[in-house]
Amino acid sequence: MAPSGETQTLCKDNVNYRLHFRMINEQQVEDITVQFFYKPHTITLLTFTVVSLMYFAFTRNDVDPDNNLRVGLLLVISFFLVISVLAFPNGPFTRPHPAIWRMVFGLSVVYFLFLVFLIFLNWDQVKTLMYWIDPDLRYATREADVMEYAVNCHVITWERILSHFDIFAFGHFWGWAMKALLIRSYGLCWTISITWELTELFFMHLLPNFAECWWDQVILDILLCNGGGIWLGMTVCRFLEMRTYHWASIKDIHSTTGKLKRAVLQFTPASWTYVRWFDPKSSFQRVAGIYLFMILWQLTELNTFFLKHIFIFQASHALSWCRILFIGVITAPTVRQYYAYLTDTQCKRVGTQCWVFGAIAFLEAVACVKFGQDLFSKTQILYVFLWLLCVAFITFLCLYGMMWYEQNYSSKITVSFSLVSNALAFEPEVPGSNPTYCHCVPELWMRASDKSVHSVESVQEATLSTALYSLNARKVIMLRKMYIIAHI
Repeated sequence: MAPSGETQTLCKDNVNYRLHFRMINEQQVEDITVQFFYKPHTITLLTFTVVSLMYFAFTRNDVDPDNNLRVGLLLVISFFLVISVLAFPNGPFTRPHPAIWRMVFGLSVVYFLFLVFLIFLNWDQVKTLMYWIDPDLRYATREADVMEYAVNCHVITWERILSHFDIFAFGHFWGWAMKALLIRSYGLCWTISITWELTELFFMHLLPNFAECWWDQVILDILLCNGGGIWLGMTVCRFLEMRTYHWASIKDIHSTTGKLKRAVLQFTPASWTYVRWFDPKSSFQRVAGIYLFMILWQLTELNTFFLKHIFIFQASHALSWCRILFIGVITAPTVRQYYAYLTDTQCKRVGTQCWVFGAIAFLEAVACVKFGQDLFSKTQILYVFLWLLCVAFITFLCLYGMMWYEQNYSSKITVSFSLVSNALAFEPEVPGSNPTYCHCVPELWMRASDKSVHSVESVQEATLSTALYSLNARKVIMLRKMYIIAHI
């Protein structure tokens, strides 16, 4: 009987492991409303692929050999994306359609393979490849060669301050808003923000464009762009956390306006996961994983500046902003998969998109080191050592502060879930009040008890926080009174 019970336990653990990994690597679409968009259509896709390939092969003019290479390369990538739709996993997201995220993963694989190919070329071959992609790169210059940085810092005028609010400042602000939407933690966002400014200081001897005046770095960068973006992103997160998600079928909507609204909402999240990077009982492995996450984030940011400095193209060039947009898109499923790997004890390995993202970050760094040996030969080892020391120290302080906050804040929430449920079930009549979400207690419980939350206190905290955001003013006052009475 013992071997049979042991086998049953192993089978159960294996099923749980596959289920939890599938939720982040092969998320399934729930409540399919339009069956046509989610059927395989493999025969139709194969027919379209073969017919279009024959059309391009026999109708286009193939006299120009350079154009032949461009068209052939473009079609290779296009048909690889077709195979991505058929064979690759969905990832953790299904909106607006799983095929979109399969193609995103396919593009990341193509970029990864391109980096593998690139690091086996020499510098002359790399320049030939770049000039073939864009002949204008022959005349490109570095921004550091034509601009001056951190000059006359003592001269502070409104005209000079306003001149810094350009398209790059807006991109800086918007970028941090997107980062906050992905990370969903004030502590981690501010830690990455502060450590990045330190990174700029310690690598200033290699990249002159890292030099900034103190007021530009502290006020404009950290407080306004970084802080404003983090606040906006976290505000959107709070708004999405308090929403209830009941998706109606487009077939059940009869008005044209309603159908259009439902089609537009297809590009919004199907649900919103309550994120809690730290638990009061977080293990050392979890803390080390978050530290690795922050180091990898810094490496990805550094690659952006080293790539355009070593391979000589400006920030406004398509190679720069296309890469930034592409990295931003693949970061979304990467963060979700890495978060599940850190916080879910049943998830034993990272998702495929997370794996490819990590490989891309390190291969970009390898390419920078190989083709930027003249630049890195000027590296001052002391600065790099101090940078690693400062980043490690500040990160440790921030992580310790976040753990202390989580532990002390969670310990204060001793109100039972039944108390919250009773408060939510009680609905006083308020003339002219807006509809409330009192009918949503089970949904709040399910959303708060995400598989990544491992303690009852965490679930109570998440449920209470969501409830407070979802109630009208009078219910908030009533719930707070009950909370105070429970602690007397």
